[in-house]
Amino acid sequence: MKVTLEKHGGLAAAIQLRLPPKELDSAALPANDAAELAGLVAEAVSAGPAAEEDRPGRARDAMSYTITVEEDGRSTTVLTQSDTAMSPGFAALLRWLETH
Repeated sequence: MKVTLEKHGGLAAAIQLRLPPKELDSAALPANDAAELAGLVAEAVSAGPAAEEDRPGRARDAMSYTITVEEDGRSTTVLTQSDTAMSPGFAALLRWLETH
């Protein structure tokens, strides 16, 4: 499984434009980390999208994140959420990806 994290917007939007997305291949991880990643991906996918804030302009400088999961050579799942509306499963996966 290959997982890609892209960041959009926020106060550092201009800097983010120049940075490539972060990529992580579970085949390069120790078995326990690969299993943990698979569990976090499954949890984030099953949680679905978070409820959006219904007040426009609430956080104009909020970051949004896109996590793409590829298995067997094809893109299977794309998750997109933001700082203002993020499910707990997505947040856990995002934190894990940021630290690995």
